[in-house]
Amino acid sequence: MLTLNEIAASRRLDVLEMVYRAKSGHIGGSMSCMDILVNLYYYVMDRDTDYFILSKGHCAEALYSVLADLNYIPKEELETFTRFGTRLAEHPTKKVPGVVTATGALGHGLSVGAGIALGLKRDKKGGSVYILMGDGEMAEGSIWEAIMSAAKYKLDNLIAIVDRNRLQISGGTENVMPMDGLSARFQAFGWNVVECDGHGDMTAVLKARRKDKPSAVIANTIKGRGSSVMENNAEWHHLIPSAEQYIQIKNDLGG
Repeated sequence: MLTLNEIAASRRLDVLEMVYRAKSGHIGGSMSCMDILVNLYYYVMDRDTDYFILSKGHCAEALYSVLADLNYIPKEELETFTRFGTRLAEHPTKKVPGVVTATGALGHGLSVGAGIALGLKRDKKGGSVYILMGDGEMAEGSIWEAIMSAAKYKLDNLIAIVDRNRLQISGGTENVMPMDGLSARFQAFGWNVVECDGHGDMTAVLKARRKDKPSAVIANTIKGRGSSVMENNAEWHHLIPSAEQYIQIKNDLGG
C-alpha cells in the first residue's frame, strides 16, 4: 500500500502536468494543500456520509487530481483542464462528480458547509463536513460570520481546515492582512482548535471532535511544496513553469 507521501507526490505530478499543459492554474497553493487532501480522501473521510468543500476553489487542479485517482472522474479527463467545453474549469463546479458546490469567489465555502452541517444535525444524520480554506481567504468577512454561526449552533460535525502557507497572490499574509494568532481567534469564537504540520500524517487530528464545538485545524504548510523552484515564493500563486522549470520541478517531485 502506498504511503501518504507517495500518494501526495503522485498527485503533485498530476498538478504539474495539468498546469503546464493548460498554461493556466494555481500551482503554488495546490502544492501546499495536497497533503491535506490526501489525508482527507484516502484516510479520513467516509465517501458515503461525509462532505468536502474546497473553499479555496482556485486550487481546483489539486482536487481534480485526487478525484481522478479515486475514480470520481476518468484519469484522462485531467488532460482537458481549462480547455473549452471541459468540466474541469479553473474553479470547481457541480458539473464535476464529487464537487458539492461551486467555489472560487473566496469566503463562501465555510458558510455553505455550516449550512450542510446544521441540516445533518437537524435531520439526525451522521457524517462530517470538511472545509478547506486558504489563510488569505480568512480576511473575508463572511468567514467570520460563519465562524460565529457554527459556534452558536454547536456544529461539532463541522471541521474547518486552514491551509496556512502564509502567502497569497499579493504577497505575505502578514503584510496584506495579518493572521497571526489565528488559533486564539477561533478559540475566542468558541471553536475547538488544533495546530499541526500540514505536510504530515493528520489522520488523528482530522478525526478528533469536541462535543458541541466545531473544530478548526490550522495546518502549517509551504506554498509550492515539493520543489525548491517554487517553495515559499508568492510569485508561484499563479505562475506557469517555463520548459526548464517544468523539468526541474518534475525531477524534484520524483517524476
